[in-house]
Amino acid sequence: MKFLLVEDNLDLANAISSRMQLDGHVIDHAETLGDATAFSEVGEYDLILLDIMLPDGDGRTFLEHHRAGKMDTPVIVLTARSQVSDRISMLDLGADDYVTKPFDHAELKARCRAVLRRKSGNAQTVVRLGDVALDPVAGNLKIHDQVISLRNRELRLLELLMNAPGQIFPKTKLVDRLFSYDDDVSENAVEVYIGRLRKHLENTNVKIKTLRGLGYRLDHD
Repeated sequence: MKFLLVEDNLDLANAISSRMQLDGHVIDHAETLGDATAFSEVGEYDLILLDIMLPDGDGRTFLEHHRAGKMDTPVIVLTARSQVSDRISMLDLGADDYVTKPFDHAELKARCRAVLRRKSGNAQTVVRLGDVALDPVAGNLKIHDQVISLRNRELRLLELLMNAPGQIFPKTKLVDRLFSYDDDVSENAVEVYIGRLRKHLENTNVKIKTLRGLGYRLDHD
């Protein structure tokens, strides 16, 4: 998954980013409302982690504009405010959940998983398609009775494709979803991960098809 983290405390931001990256997620970090707006206008994210107190304003302004623009990306607010009225106001503005600082990183990750499951309309973590089952939390691909451990970007790429079978993904979009703006990568990197996944899926009824000039699509019989 690709997350946008809006947090001006660099120590906290680095700690969150490090833990999320260990789980294979891609993180773009914004320190200000201006940066957050710029990222959200050009990037596509699965989840936004939003601090409220920022150097150039209140994170609730970003949340209001985000929802007013009909953007449905889930938002988890990171807040030091513990008053019930504050939490209610943020939920009313469109936040999907909130975590009160200081928080345990295990709790934050659990809340992220829960919000993403609600977003997909699925209470289960395992994604099934044809005779393939993907567990993005465990990092495992199960084919028949065989369990295969996937590398992080292989896992995130297959999760993206399996959540939208039949949809065409241009290389540029896959690069955007798999890498952060700080990564120096080319579209050829996507071809490498596609090739690895095809080898894993050889004996299944799930196939990754190349549509010349368009991108890739996941099909199943």
